[in-house]
Amino acid sequence: MQTLYVKLGERSYPIYIGSGILGRAQYFADHLAGKQVAVVTNQTVAPLYLDALCSALAGYDVAVVTLPDGESYKTWETLQLIFDGLLGARFDRKSTIIALGGGVIGDMAGFAAACYQRGIDFIQVPTTLLSQVDSSVGGKTGINHPMGKNMVGAFYQPKAVVIDTDTLKTLPPREFSSGLAEVIKYGLICDEGFLAWLEHNLEQIIALQADALTEAIRRSCEAKARVVGLDERETGLRATLNLGHTFGHAIETHMGYGVWLHGEAVAAGTVMALEMSRLLGFLSSEERDRGIRLLRRAGLPVIPPVEMTAEHFLQHMAIDKKVQDGRIRFVLLRKLGEAMVVGDYPEEILHATLSADYRAIVGQLHD
Repeated sequence: MQTLYVKLGERSYPIYIGSGILGRAQYFADHLAGKQVAVVTNQTVAPLYLDALCSALAGYDVAVVTLPDGESYKTWETLQLIFDGLLGARFDRKSTIIALGGGVIGDMAGFAAACYQRGIDFIQVPTTLLSQVDSSVGGKTGINHPMGKNMVGAFYQPKAVVIDTDTLKTLPPREFSSGLAEVIKYGLICDEGFLAWLEHNLEQIIALQADALTEAIRRSCEAKARVVGLDERETGLRATLNLGHTFGHAIETHMGYGVWLHGEAVAAGTVMALEMSRLLGFLSSEERDRGIRLLRRAGLPVIPPVEMTAEHFLQHMAIDKKVQDGRIRFVLLRKLGEAMVVGDYPEEILHATLSADYRAIVGQLHD
């Protein structure tokens, strides 16, 4: 078991990473202020891991809120089910919410915690690779709006993150690949050495080889924790964690939430960000292709939806959270392992990025 820390002064918290730790009381007891605990989970995860978590909560007054599974349920209506459960159980300000599930559950449970009685504690227990390496760390919570992803929410930090790597054994391959998009992102934006390590160890990670998998999660969480500790509310540096997300969120919104998984949309969006970085003269074609090859090896889509036009992208990206003064800003790469936020670019470069023949670009690659 390994322990990392997100360093935010009085609001610092641990990230526990290990095998079989979900059912161990010691990883929860120190972070529970009162006796009331609400476990928020979904219909897929509950049959697999709810009993183990409840065994770690023996002696507490536990209420369970089970939500429908899927990105399409990340809505106000579903959020109200959490409040219904808390109010129905008469939970007070010393109660704690535990989010047991993937990124959708973590985002909604965290948002509910931020709102209920103006703020109660919560703990993240992520059960997907994507949530373990990204969404459970850093305190971003929220829900989707029909016009844009994650447009309603709050920055609200958990008291702890408990990552049990054994939960990945039941994760469908498509969901696992979706998480790899965020793992690869860290190598691209801030650690070229990690990118090289992933190129040499990707097959072991996909095979759930324990040492390689734990190392990938640890290094991803270290990168996320370091950035969050320096820029909690995304005033500058933290925005670089969104490589591929401006394009990717447009894909998710246009195609319908859940049609493309988040990591799948981010992967295709990352390819677009790599191409835009090349068109601006920051990356060579070889460097762009290195990123595309790794994403493709991870089983991720590397071509944006053919039905999406440049106009579709522009329409959705205009509502992105990184827009400032009407200008769409993009996370691009100055070089592999170094990201930056760019708001000053020729319009023709953006249109060339949106209109590029990605089938041709991918078709000429040789793994």
